Amino acid sequence: MAAPQIYVSFPGTAREALGFYADVFGGKLSLYTYEEFGRKDGPPESIAHGVLDGVVALAGSDAAPGGKSVRFEGLMLSLLGTAGPSVLHEWFDKLAVGGTVLDPLSPKPWGASDGQVIDRHGLHWLIGYEPDS
Repeated sequence: MAAPQIYVSFPGTAREALGFYADVFGGKLSLYTYEEFGRKDGPPESIAHGVLDGVVALAGSDAAPGGKSVRFEGLMLSLLGTAGPSVLHEWFDKLAVGGTVLDPLSPKPWGASDGQVIDRHGLHWLIGYEPDS
């Protein structure tokens, strides 16, 4: 069974946001403009489709004028145990730049380490690992 693909509609910031996630997670970033897709419902330089392929996969686009953009409530993107502790701490720290740390990535009473951050583009991340990982 394939995992769901995260696809975010950004408020005109898709190029910056997807570039930011490529800097955080690495991987290959492909961006396609409205003009390249033949779309006339927004500025030609807006992103019609962007994909980050790598350890963390993410896709998105610029919402067309009047379209809805990202707004999360009650949703976190979980990266629990997806990499070693040092990598997860690096990702957390990079996501926190310009964002809001809700709960620092640190050891918790139940033995695992985890934390939550809302990055500067509005995505809410849960990152952590078990002590043996």
